[in-house]
Amino acid sequence: MNSRDQILAAVKANQPELTPLPELDSFFQGQETALIEKFSQVLNGIGGKVTVVANTEEIISLLKANYPTDQIRVISPLSSMQEIANNNINNHNPHELENVELAILPAHFVVAENGACWVDESILLDRVLPFITQNLILVVNKVDVLPTMHHAYEKIGNKQYGYGAFIAGPSKTADIEQSLVLGAHGARSLWVFLIN
Repeated sequence: MNSRDQILAAVKANQPELTPLPELDSFFQGQETALIEKFSQVLNGIGGKVTVVANTEEIISLLKANYPTDQIRVISPLSSMQEIANNNINNHNPHELENVELAILPAHFVVAENGACWVDESILLDRVLPFITQNLILVVNKVDVLPTMHHAYEKIGNKQYGYGAFIAGPSKTADIEQSLVLGAHGARSLWVFLIN
């Protein structure tokens, strides 16, 4: 037996006992309010914003109050947002998106543990849209707040999609002089609306 085989045999003989993985099903189980509070706390902590709304009319009025929607380019695939937005992208050319100030997109679900929002190509007009826009708005159903990333991966693990991304907060970097800069290489702001 050579030294390699001796080392591998010693490692194999000295394995710790297997212990069961922790049970995660009880994490905020059935506590929608606690999940929303945790998601809001985490996303606010990383530079995003969360607002719970009753309907899309409330979203539109909040966006009109915070952005000059009649003076900037607003893009959205959501038919409920067509009062203030359009989804005109010719031939899905990403170069035509360079002047998008506000993108209003749906999200499949959000994760309370880290503030991540899941989007995939089935709901995006273009893959680059959430990253090239100046300000990103995500709309998600209030019941689609998942407790942990374990739950998120269970939900997307067996699905077929060509492209998907978890988005958590506006883009940021602290590489330059250890000073936090928001909007360094993507959207400058992220506002998530949780809707009934």
